[in-house]
Amino acid sequence: MNKDFIDALKDVAQERNISKDQLIESFEQSLQNAYLKNVAQDHRVEVNLDPESGELEVIIVKEVVEKVENSNVQINLADALEIDPDIEVGMELLTYVEKEKFTRIALQAVKQTLTQKIRENERNVVFNEYKDREGEVITAVVVRMDNKGNVFVDLGHGEAIMPPKEQIPGERLMNGTRVKIFLKEVRQTARGPSILASRADEKLLEYLLRQEVPEIADGTVELKAIAREAGQRSKVAVYSRNSNVDPIGACIGHRGNRIQAVTSELGRERVDVILWDSNAREFIRNSLSPAKVGLIEVVPDTNEAHVTVMPDQLSLAIGKGGQNVRLAAKLTEYRIDLKETKAISDLDLAIQQAALEEASGSNKGSAHAAFEALFKDARTVATATPSGEVEVSENIE
Repeated sequence: MNKDFIDALKDVAQERNISKDQLIESFEQSLQNAYLKNVAQDHRVEVNLDPESGELEVIIVKEVVEKVENSNVQINLADALEIDPDIEVGMELLTYVEKEKFTRIALQAVKQTLTQKIRENERNVVFNEYKDREGEVITAVVVRMDNKGNVFVDLGHGEAIMPPKEQIPGERLMNGTRVKIFLKEVRQTARGPSILASRADEKLLEYLLRQEVPEIADGTVELKAIAREAGQRSKVAVYSRNSNVDPIGACIGHRGNRIQAVTSELGRERVDVILWDSNAREFIRNSLSPAKVGLIEVVPDTNEAHVTVMPDQLSLAIGKGGQNVRLAAKLTEYRIDLKETKAISDLDLAIQQAALEEASGSNKGSAHAAFEALFKDARTVATATPSGEVEVSENIE
């Protein structure tokens, strides 16, 4: 070994983003293992590589004893004194191995072991770097796709996999495309670090909103809840403690420029921004937008809400394939039952009367009965749960 070898190790360490000291330590351990396996089995061997000069030493270590029980690791005092006149019992005798005894087999084994160590160190570097960034959104480059539909993206120092369920349906990602991805999970496996990326996660939408809406970034507007069906439609509930700031307007931006920037990154996914309300009834009412609904009965103990809907608003409330009510259920975390009523009434007046009755608490029985009468003959036509399940009744007259 010489100075050129040390310089080569430095270059490898820099190229592979590995500590030079770690690489030298791995080399010493590799040579020690190879020498023990191929030359001096069951011996005590030490390997030292000078990090400056490149001088390599392989040393056989034996304990000086009166009576030898294991000649591989022990030597009697008489033999030891012939080598070192100052040696004593209990001391260790160091014998330097001649370089010619580094057999070709041993050196080949060193090469293989060292390669393995380099790979292990690289894996550890990648794992440690991205484990700390788990839960972040970063920009990556699409590098390839396999026949199972998995997309692989280059993170810079590592590679992440994005399976079909974490992709935006219908989005075509070509090699070389730069995309924003959410680092959903980083774990260590026997084959190295496994990094799971996602473009379908709600956290990606949250990140984009924070990037595009300064009022969200500085805390003026709060993101209270997000329900998303990637590539199709999302609902975002927002709230502002500052009465001078319109949370919905802040998210949409002038002529919709802010929300359009978000949707363009998500493949033109539709994003509905609604007003969050501490009152569960009003929050559910807002979440079913653009449909206008009537009476809402909330059962807090079971997180159920029974919502009465006029016939002309029913299809809007349910949405295409049940999407609107499904997202509303996810957003509010309530099981929502939509009930159709055939009654024709002044809906706004009915809601106003109910609110007044609830606030005053007077004539509760008669006021409630009158309000119920406005929505007679209601029938359940759709039920949505927070888990995303939707059941639609059949044969509704």
